[in-house]
Amino acid sequence: MTSKSVQIIGAGPGGLASALILASKGYQVDIYETKPTVGGRTGSIKIGEYTFDIGPTFLMMDFIVTEVFEKAGLNHRDYMQIKEVDPMYRLIYRGEEDLYLYRQDQEKMKDSLNEKFDNGYEHYQQFLTKEKTKYDRILPSLRVPYTNVWDLLRKEIREALPQLDANISLHDHLGRYYKEEDYKLAFTFQAKYLGMSPWDCPGTFSIIPYIEHSGGIYHIMGGLNQLCEGMARALKDLGGRIHLNTPVKTVLVEDGIARGLDLENGESKYSDHVVINSDFAYSMENLVKEKDRKKYTAKTLKKKKYSCSIFMMYLGVKRRYVHLQHHNIYFADDYQKNVEEISNTKVLSEDPSIYIQNAIITDPSLAPEGKSTLYVLVPVPNNLSEISWNSEEKETFREKILGMLENKAGLKDLREQIEVEKIISPKDWEEDFNIYQGATFNLAHNIGQMLYFRPHNKFEDFDRAYLVGGGTHPGSGLPTILQSAMITSDLILERDRLDTEHQSKKKVNK
Repeated sequence: MTSKSVQIIGAGPGGLASALILASKGYQVDIYETKPTVGGRTGSIKIGEYTFDIGPTFLMMDFIVTEVFEKAGLNHRDYMQIKEVDPMYRLIYRGEEDLYLYRQDQEKMKDSLNEKFDNGYEHYQQFLTKEKTKYDRILPSLRVPYTNVWDLLRKEIREALPQLDANISLHDHLGRYYKEEDYKLAFTFQAKYLGMSPWDCPGTFSIIPYIEHSGGIYHIMGGLNQLCEGMARALKDLGGRIHLNTPVKTVLVEDGIARGLDLENGESKYSDHVVINSDFAYSMENLVKEKDRKKYTAKTLKKKKYSCSIFMMYLGVKRRYVHLQHHNIYFADDYQKNVEEISNTKVLSEDPSIYIQNAIITDPSLAPEGKSTLYVLVPVPNNLSEISWNSEEKETFREKILGMLENKAGLKDLREQIEVEKIISPKDWEEDFNIYQGATFNLAHNIGQMLYFRPHNKFEDFDRAYLVGGGTHPGSGLPTILQSAMITSDLILERDRLDTEHQSKKKVNK
């Protein structure tokens, strides 16, 4: 145990998980959060009797949640209820052909794949067998820190290297298993979790569909926001403090050491360590003074590669659409052109892909009886596109998507059924959620921004500062964000154990 203190910027999942672990070891933990609620992008929107998740809508690698709570000496089941979703997805090609992907019911999965693809289930089994080896080799390399270049010689990296497939795109790598383009898309669309095109995303990330199909995907009852709400309750049980409506002005740095935080209200708070959980590039530009940044200058940040953004529609509707599953993905007719426009040419697609979450099929508590919460996500370019997203442009795109939902997705009379509605555009993500260039999935995951080449969990420009979240190793997505929190917490614990040992030796020598 220790009497030291930690201040954390942002009550997102990474900040909360770090706080939970450190508070359990005796640290006085204070989280400073700009918003009136916890969660950040993993928070909730409540409109009347409707509840929506702001960002993530499903959880994979649920064992990571278990590990975070166990490291804090707690049981996550005391704070949330997690339920597996099956079928995992309903995929819709060309607005008319369905493909259901199951995990729990393999007979249904077999029928679904064999009906649509030649020897579909056999190729699927080959994928699971070969990708398990890859997953087993790569996962350990994502669970250790990279604080200096010598870490690239770690045993975990040496064992992972032959399996990385970093020299081939995710789309081409999946072509080793699947010939049909529709089949490839069923296992490459997960690149959207990274905000990348499957034609650009490294083949390394074939482990994501493997993780889903081998371990399942999950819903937290009450919404994914309950992950953060549960961690916040657990943190309070451990004596940690969360200061809502308390934005941070800057990290307080003296003599190359993070000494605490200057708050927007004029107060200065001092601590032994500072953890930055807010959006990485936003934090560098706005919360760390230019004189304190050597590696992450404004010029350096602009040169980095960033994920796409998303146009979000949260619709509370007066009916239920029984043909929708919990997770539904409508592919653009020309999916490659769609992702090319999002990632490279940075224009709005005439025929975008659309994801619809119909959570009430699993969790009726999210809407009044007989009604629905429809979460509609459309991947679009980030704000480097210079699309203005003014009120007229936002309304034009809204009308386009509503038309597609009514016609292509079969949501008949949707406009008449909408009772409550909220839209978040890329501009809103940047201005209201402090996300750099509205890149909702943070830094891209190209090979030059992975492992050692991603911002380190132990901050590099000054001492006693750390990063957690999607902008640091191992990357974006809830499981990896929680893993970043465990890595960062362990680095702080290791640092303080070393300091204690060093001080003890000094006393003995005297």
